[in-house]
Amino acid sequence: MSGHEHGHHDHHDHHHADTHDHGSLKSYAIGFILSVILTAIPFWLVMHKSIDSTRATAVVLLAFAAVQVLVHMIYFLHMNGKAEGGWSMLALLFTGVVLVIMMSGSIWVMYHLNTNMMPGMPDGAAHQMSNMP
Repeated sequence: MSGHEHGHHDHHDHHHADTHDHGSLKSYAIGFILSVILTAIPFWLVMHKSIDSTRATAVVLLAFAAVQVLVHMIYFLHMNGKAEGGWSMLALLFTGVVLVIMMSGSIWVMYHLNTNMMPGMPDGAAHQMSNMP
């Protein structure tokens, strides 16, 4: 056996000796159930128009979306403060910043598109136009 093959073999063994938690069936099941619940509740809230204010509905939906991202990161991506020497925590913070930028930017764009696409129309007429086939 040459030195190159031996070195490759040692690296391979070292990689498998690393005992990071890659999840169990129980953690994946918990993550899946939480994801389904965090999808079903906002869907139900919107379909049954449970919240009168559209702004309040948007805030509630954004909160559910943020919690769902955290559930995915914890239960499916296994990110915590100990994993990867803390790099996972840095990735979590970066994801949080990107999440806030994307969510607030999306709401800002949708609000301004709604306001500027039909200027001069009363709210009721714009709502009737949006319900047309």
